[in-house]
Amino acid sequence: MATGQTVTVYGAYGHTGRFVVAHLRERGFVPVLSGRDAHRLKALADEHPGLEVRPAAVDDPAALDHALAGAAAVVNSAGPFATTAAPVIEAALRARIPYVDVAAEIEANADTFTRFADRARAEGAAIVPAMAFFGGLGDLLATATMSDWTEADEAHIAYGLSDWAPTDGTRAAGRVSAERRDGRRVRFTKGRLEYHSDDLPTLRWPFPDPLGARDVIGEFTMADVVTLPSHLSVPEVRTYMTAEAARGVSSPDTPAPAAVDEHGRSTQTFLVDVVVRRGGTERRAVARGRDIYAVTAPLAVEAVHRLLTGRTRTVGVASAGAMFDAPGFLRALPPHITVEPTP
Repeated sequence: MATGQTVTVYGAYGHTGRFVVAHLRERGFVPVLSGRDAHRLKALADEHPGLEVRPAAVDDPAALDHALAGAAAVVNSAGPFATTAAPVIEAALRARIPYVDVAAEIEANADTFTRFADRARAEGAAIVPAMAFFGGLGDLLATATMSDWTEADEAHIAYGLSDWAPTDGTRAAGRVSAERRDGRRVRFTKGRLEYHSDDLPTLRWPFPDPLGARDVIGEFTMADVVTLPSHLSVPEVRTYMTAEAARGVSSPDTPAPAAVDEHGRSTQTFLVDVVVRRGGTERRAVARGRDIYAVTAPLAVEAVHRLLTGRTRTVGVASAGAMFDAPGFLRALPPHITVEPTP
């Protein structure tokens, strides 16, 4: 448990931000509620009496500095991250505190590595982008699965989501990414990101029981194509999404997630199947859980806890698998996420 350390949550009133605030409190941290909308922050504070509210626009450095003043770390959960990541990282660097975000946007995560890698390393700062269900979890699983391998031929991450009811933030981030790509799709092949206009294939993926074989959309590319190659020597990284979930997130008529329990979680379940291949050898790991937005909170908060207790492997901009001991991190995630085999 933390000992009352203060952690600023930027975008605290958003769907994922609310889970982060609640989980920080469960772990003994004291969240500071920040973001662009003062009225929504006040409403959230009414649900969490005693927590401080510090509104800040991303184009107001002085307000961001106030939002982070006295905090031990900051978690940015406010998308689109193409807009928020750089200003909040700059504020974290000025405050000399660790930065964690939950960005799923491919280009925003790539921008973070490109723009801040040298500076953060020189300053000994810790910046962990994509510390979330997409980008962070797959990176931890692939890193732990590779174990003693220093390189692999390919990594496959298949997302077995029962359904996908997107948040407003997910939809907004998707629009920004589509605009940045000029409507094109993206894949990671031959060691680099490649943009294309090909139709995405529908394939059959052999998920472990009880999910079993399911239709998936191939090259349904997620943030893993940034996080894994940032530190793993794998020239081919491919991600897949169950067809039902892909249809749900792409349809304009799909409603937002609906809470069905006291924690605010939806009924959505997931199975993440990671396969890493080298030569004729294959290694595999599977993660299971419920509600991709809810489980982002324990991922981000565990990262904060490890950053503040010195359990890190590097400095600068680093993905989850590079910054932390991947097997140890995964062992800390139950009951929120279970991993097989146990690393």
